[in-house]
Amino acid sequence: MELGRLEYLQALVTEFQVTDSPEAKEQVLANLANFAYDPKNYEYLRQLQVLDLFLDMLTEDNETLVEFAIGGLCNLCLDKTNKDYILEANGVEAIINCLSSSNEETVMSAVTTLMYLTTPQSRQQTTALPVVECMLRFSLSASRRLSNLATVFLEDYCTPLQLEEARNLSKHTAVGIPLPKD
Repeated sequence: MELGRLEYLQALVTEFQVTDSPEAKEQVLANLANFAYDPKNYEYLRQLQVLDLFLDMLTEDNETLVEFAIGGLCNLCLDKTNKDYILEANGVEAIINCLSSSNEETVMSAVTTLMYLTTPQSRQQTTALPVVECMLRFSLSASRRLSNLATVFLEDYCTPLQLEEARNLSKHTAVGIPLPKD
């Protein structure tokens, strides 16, 4: 069965690479993101460079591809090896950019992924001032899911000083990362 699993995942990656159909790409990426949920697949997904595939898809114009890619990364980054890989590949910046998505699922996964990626070494990046300011805005969202998640981020990952700085900054600026559409 184990050999079959690697071959199946390889077939999915190959299909993603060769197909020109946006719908087929979305379906395959959704499948890969689902497989990323199972720790049994982590090693195979690393071998097949699926983490890079997910990271690359974060900058696509196709919002559905971005949603599945950030969902896959969110599933994968609970594993320390995957977390380290994403951090070393400068994935945090691309993940932060997902906070400006109009798709709430993408934003939820991006916030959760930032939480999972936060370590003493990465905290400066995952809780940078623009991120904290964004979470303050999300904490006021009409979406209960988003406001609750942002509140957890602020309470569990940010220092009182960071919150104060972000609140002071947002008093003086009207620009920033927009709220996702419901």
